[in-house]
Amino acid sequence: MEEPHANLPEAQSRFWDRYINFLSRQGVKETTRRWYVRRAEDYLKAYKDKKLAHHTPEEVTAYFRNLGRKSRLKDWQFRQTVDAIWKLFSFIDAKMIHQVDWQYWLDSSYTLPADHRTIARSVPVPWKSGGKDKLEKGYMRDLRRRHIDIRRALISEIRRRAYAISTEQSYEYWLFDFIAFHKGADPRNLGGDEVARFLEYLAVDRNVSAATQNLALNALVFFYQHVIKRPIGELGEITRARRPRRLPVVLTRSEVASLLKVMKGTRRLMAALQYGTGMRLMECSRLRVQDIDFSYKQVFVRAGKGMKDRVVPLPKNIIDELKIHLEKTRRLHEEDLINGYGEVYLPDALARKYPNAAREWRWQYVFPSGKLSADPRTAVVRRHHLHESGMQKAIKLAANIANIPKRVSTHTLRHSFATHLLEEGYDIRTVQELLGHADVSTTMIYTHVLNRGGRGVRSPLETLY
Repeated sequence: MEEPHANLPEAQSRFWDRYINFLSRQGVKETTRRWYVRRAEDYLKAYKDKKLAHHTPEEVTAYFRNLGRKSRLKDWQFRQTVDAIWKLFSFIDAKMIHQVDWQYWLDSSYTLPADHRTIARSVPVPWKSGGKDKLEKGYMRDLRRRHIDIRRALISEIRRRAYAISTEQSYEYWLFDFIAFHKGADPRNLGGDEVARFLEYLAVDRNVSAATQNLALNALVFFYQHVIKRPIGELGEITRARRPRRLPVVLTRSEVASLLKVMKGTRRLMAALQYGTGMRLMECSRLRVQDIDFSYKQVFVRAGKGMKDRVVPLPKNIIDELKIHLEKTRRLHEEDLINGYGEVYLPDALARKYPNAAREWRWQYVFPSGKLSADPRTAVVRRHHLHESGMQKAIKLAANIANIPKRVSTHTLRHSFATHLLEEGYDIRTVQELLGHADVSTTMIYTHVLNRGGRGVRSPLETLY
C-alpha cells in the first residue's frame, strides 16, 4: 500500500506522522495504522473546508450515520473507521470529544448473525442453519444430514410450542450430541438405558454442571415424549452432577448509582432502564417504540421468557432523557425513509400480514443500531437493534471503573431491582409479576438479603464491644 503521507505538503506529512506515532502508543498494530490514516483522511474530506479543531459532535455523528447506511460495509471496516476518528480527536485533544457517544457507534458495528435470537425464526427450517453453530463441524454436520427428518421434526415441534430460539438451539445440540455418543445410531431405536448412559457420561467423564446435565435431559425427554411420542420412562440410578446453591449478586443502591455515573450515552440509558424496570437484557434490547407508554409511566414487555407479556413501571426520572433519545431515533428513521430504507424486522409473519408496518415509526426499535445491515437470512437491508454483547461489555467495564468488587453483569441489575423492591416492603407476588417469573419460588431467592444484616440475625461478636 502506498504510504499515506506520500506527495503531501510537509506540514500535512508531519501531522500524519505524529498521528501514526500516537496510534503506535495506543497499541494499534503497524499493519493497521495506515488504514487508520485512510479512514481519518476520508472523514476530513467530508468536511474539507473546515478545520479539524472546529468540528462539532453533530458533524461526527452525521458522518457515522451516513457511513452506517452503506449496507455493504463490513463490521470491521465500520468499527475501524469509528476508532480511527475517535483516536484522531484524542490526538488533537479536542474539547468536544466527550460529547460523542463513541461506544454506541462501536457497538453499532456488530450486526445480528443468522442464528441470533431475534431473527433466527424468520425462515422455514432448513437442513442446515447459517452463522455460528456448534454442530456445523465435521462428524456432527454429517449426522445432521443423515438424520434430517429427525431434526425437522424436533424443530417443528419446538416452534409449534413457541419456545425460545435459544431453547431450540440447545435442544438440537444435545439431541445430536446424544446421537454422536451412540456412534450415529437412530435415536428412535434407543431408549431409557441409552439416555442414562449418556447422562452418566456427561457427569463423570465431561464433568458438566448440574444445569448442563439437566438441560441435556430436558432436551431428550422433550424429543421422546413430544416428537416421537414414546416417553423414555424411568432412568434408574444415574450419577447426577451436583447443583450448588448460588445466591444472586446484588448491588447496593450506592453501587448502582456509582455504576450509572461512570456510564454514558445510550448504554447508560439502557442500564438505567434495566435497573428501573427489572427487564432482562434481550427484553430491553428488543423494545419497540410502541412498547413505551409515557402517559401511564409503564413499559410493555412483549414475548418475554416463556412467550409471556407483562407490564413494568417506567421510572419517571429517566422519562425526559428517554424522550430526547427517541427524538434522535425518530430523526434517524425519517432519514432512512428518505434514503429508501427505514424497514425493521417484524416477528411471527407480521411482515406478510401488514406489509407496510415494518416502516412505521411505532414498530422501530427504541435502541437501534447505528449501522444498516443486510438480514443474513433474507438479504433485506434493515436497521436491527443493538447487539447485546456491547451492553455486556459496557457493564463489566463500568463496574471495574467504579471499583465495585463484585461480579457484575447486566443480569445483576435485574437482581438488584427485585431485592431493592423487597427491601422497600413490596409484596413478593408483586415482584414476581414484575419479573415475569412463572413460580413465586423463583422470586423467593431474593429474600436472602432481607434475612441478613440489620433486618436479620445479630452477630454475637457485636455483644463483645
